[in-house]
Amino acid sequence: MTEIKSTMDLVMERAARIGKASSEDLQQDEARKKGMQMTVKYLDGNLTSLVEKLNSEKNDVQIAVRMGMAEGLLRNIFLPRDDIHQGRAEKASQGIIELAGGAGDVASICQELLHILSGYIQHREELRHQLEEQIKTQYQQLLAQQGGMSGEEYKIDPTLQPKFREEWGRIEVELTSRYNEALEQHKMQLKQRFGL
Repeated sequence: MTEIKSTMDLVMERAARIGKASSEDLQQDEARKKGMQMTVKYLDGNLTSLVEKLNSEKNDVQIAVRMGMAEGLLRNIFLPRDDIHQGRAEKASQGIIELAGGAGDVASICQELLHILSGYIQHREELRHQLEEQIKTQYQQLLAQQGGMSGEEYKIDPTLQPKFREEWGRIEVELTSRYNEALEQHKMQLKQRFGL
């Protein structure tokens, strides 16, 4: 599994590189950061074409800008919690395909990524709904046994029950882990394709 570095670690590594870096290295580093910033604008809807913006850059920094763009796009492909994150991941996928010039292998990998993301959302919702129903039924039965009333007469929000939170936490961690593993495999293929 890849090691996740803290922001401080990244800052310290960058500072060490800057201390040893030539002016050309610094220029390439700045170009890469510029590519990442362009990606943010693209994902926010303030930039329509990454390739057009890339082509407007000087030839000697285009590779670094492109790498920064690819890196920024890949960072925005993660398991979504809602429709907004899903939309951002879809747009990042489109940006990757655009940067690759519409290459079939990249488009295929991106399509698989999007399939994983939508599968995750659907699977997550199904499991949550099943757990809600299970917890609700258990509490209704328990209340019916204790009070003699029909369990359906009680209005129970299963998501507020400690048992639900405990079980859902366990299920969500397991589900996220499985889907993240598949997602990372595809992202690794794209990183290799872009030389990251």
